[in-house]
Amino acid sequence: MQANNITNKLPQTIRWENGELYFLDQTQLPLKVVEEKQETAEQVWNSIKVLKVRGAPAIGIAAAYGLLITVKDKLDLTPEKFLEELKKQAAYLDTSRPTAVNLSWALKRMLKKAQELSSKETKEIYANLTAEAQQIHDEDRQICRKIAEHGAGLIKEGMGVLTHCNAGSLAVSELGTATAPIYLAHANGVNFRVYADETRPLLQGARLTSWELQQAGVDVTLICDNMAAYMMNSGLIDLVIVGTDRVAANGDVANKIGTLGVAILAKYFSIPFYVACPYSTIDLATQEGKDIKIEERHEDEVTNFGLRRTAPEGIKVRNPAFDVTPNELVTGIITEKGILTAPYKDRLVEVVG
Repeated sequence: MQANNITNKLPQTIRWENGELYFLDQTQLPLKVVEEKQETAEQVWNSIKVLKVRGAPAIGIAAAYGLLITVKDKLDLTPEKFLEELKKQAAYLDTSRPTAVNLSWALKRMLKKAQELSSKETKEIYANLTAEAQQIHDEDRQICRKIAEHGAGLIKEGMGVLTHCNAGSLAVSELGTATAPIYLAHANGVNFRVYADETRPLLQGARLTSWELQQAGVDVTLICDNMAAYMMNSGLIDLVIVGTDRVAANGDVANKIGTLGVAILAKYFSIPFYVACPYSTIDLATQEGKDIKIEERHEDEVTNFGLRRTAPEGIKVRNPAFDVTPNELVTGIITEKGILTAPYKDRLVEVVG
């Protein structure tokens, strides 16, 4: 795999350099490319909450590094007091986004590492936590490359591939999850088209996916969410690949709002519907999709289009950020360990276990 040839064209979402943390502010894309230094716990929490950094794997990486930022001025504490502060800040960061499992997964992993080092001096604990966060980051790079290798073969010459929201390089460390097979197939010289749903209300498909694919030279066409059925009925879509923020033990998947509609359409038109994710997104503690807590976001995201209000004052609004696609609509789950197919419960236990 010519990973470097691909990644050289892709944006760097999260950067840790000389003990400092930087996020690419995705709320300003595609018009501005702005990197923002993260200096406080509140700033990291807000950056995750308002989607300056977003995407399940990226949120996990951001949380791991963010935890370091929250305690970097506490190195004079005793190891016992330092661990107490670490737990407090981890609990705080964990409240920023409730649906993506990678956030809590990364924080728990950091706390576990700290607990294992509780007999060490505080500065040594911090140094080892820094290495752990960097390890989480590097593992994600390797995972994305494996997802690419396992999924690229699904994309054939002349195909039309639909994706929803942004499960691209902006949502992870490098190649993305849903876009990883796309990038590798493109690098391998396969000629195909990508259709990116705009993904209302925050337009992650329009602002982010179409932008990053275009930057990499992929043949991409942007469509409104409500055009997906037309495109499928016209024979332009042969494959759907999306990401996910949480996979329940039975194979139900939570992803950006609108994914369920795409899955239902794909089933009707007999189009394969694949979900791409790292094993860390699989949550065996959540038995079914109905048990997943769905984040409700502010009404302004629905009543406004950019800076312009597009709805009547005082109108009632619902704004769930995610929906759940039942496992029977999922053709396969592309992970770093291969493509999983039904029955998902047994296969997911094998992968995570």
